Amino acid sequence: MRMLAVIRQVLDAEESVVIQDGAVSLQGRKLVMDTMDEYGVEEALRLRESGADMEVVALAIGPARSEEAVRSALAMGADRGILVETDTFLDVIAVSSVVAQVARTEQVDLIFCGGQQADWDSHALGAAIAERLDWAQTTWTNALTLQDKKLTGKHDVEAGSETFTLSLPAVVTTQQGLNEPRYPTLPNIMKAKKKELRRLPLEGFGVSAKLKVTGVEVQVKERRKKILDGKNAGTAAAQLVDLLRNDARVIE
Repeated sequence: MRMLAVIRQVLDAEESVVIQDGAVSLQGRKLVMDTMDEYGVEEALRLRESGADMEVVALAIGPARSEEAVRSALAMGADRGILVETDTFLDVIAVSSVVAQVARTEQVDLIFCGGQQADWDSHALGAAIAERLDWAQTTWTNALTLQDKKLTGKHDVEAGSETFTLSLPAVVTTQQGLNEPRYPTLPNIMKAKKKELRRLPLEGFGVSAKLKVTGVEVQVKERRKKILDGKNAGTAAAQLVDLLRNDARVIE
């Protein structure tokens, strides 16, 4: 059996966003594996360590620098990595096509991906992959066990949480709370350099970018510095209600 962990390289959350020439500038910025994807890699490793006879493969789709994210997954314990190289921005539909093709070629039984991509701010990748493969899917998973090719777990829903059972093959999207990703040890970082990392050109997958990003901007919110006089509680309350109703428009 084989598990595929889909990962992305994104800007570190501690880094500030800089816009240059209508795009996010990554020059000199710290880039890391998307935290949501780390949960998927960690969960795949835990399932393997629980006794499941499964190989863990890390897959990244992006520019050559994404190799760093794949090496991070290998250092965590993934068995091998695949990097589909492209400098072209691909939307969710195109990425899902590549993942599905890799899954078929690699004869994958279980796919993990982050519930929400940090750079896209999108929840759609897991669903798109599941639809292409016609597999079962569970989203926003926060507990998971595997036994006899059956997944049992719990995930968040609007009213709280629910438990589920489904048979492989399946797509699982992950979130904070599912686990605590491990830090790669120095010996494992050294071992990762010798693990297989296969590079494939995007041209071999027959997909193209349907979406073109024409501009990026960072929303800047400024405080109005409106101070209410608290000496008269009734007057201050009336002013606050007026501001919430007519300026902020959050009440009627």
